[in-house]
Amino acid sequence: MKCFSCGKPATVHVTNVEPGGQKKELHLCQACAEKMHLFQQKQLSLPALVHALLGAHLGPAVEEISRLHCPACGIGFMEFRQQGRLGCPYDYVAFRKGLLPLLERLHRRVRHRGKVPRRCLPDTDEQRQVIRWRQELGDAITREAFEEAAVLRDRIRRKDFHL
Repeated sequence: MKCFSCGKPATVHVTNVEPGGQKKELHLCQACAEKMHLFQQKQLSLPALVHALLGAHLGPAVEEISRLHCPACGIGFMEFRQQGRLGCPYDYVAFRKGLLPLLERLHRRVRHRGKVPRRCLPDTDEQRQVIRWRQELGDAITREAFEEAAVLRDRIRRKDFHL
């Protein structure tokens, strides 16, 4: 495609959706796009893009949600967004406000309707304890306290389930 303004190869493509669903496309080269002030340098930074994307899905609660941390596993909401994985079952409770719009957009519902693992834990206190042990195991390995790590590993294995 060629630049709408000067005829050089277009590298910036802008699509505007107008009321009524009609799309208008604008194809520009980098120089013409800069002349038209289509984008500013600070808007192209990664944190600004992440903030803008979160804002599109979460609305005005973005600042509050971005500071959330799970009390059980310690993962932050922004860390979850970056990795795409939750740390434990309690993250669904801790990040509820941010997860509901995301789940609704992805799955078109916010309640699970499907199979449940056969070896599902009935006791949430047990789950919480195993999560703590796993955190302590990671800390012990980091500190190179391998005897303590072996004890924690054996405790986790005795529970005979996976979270």
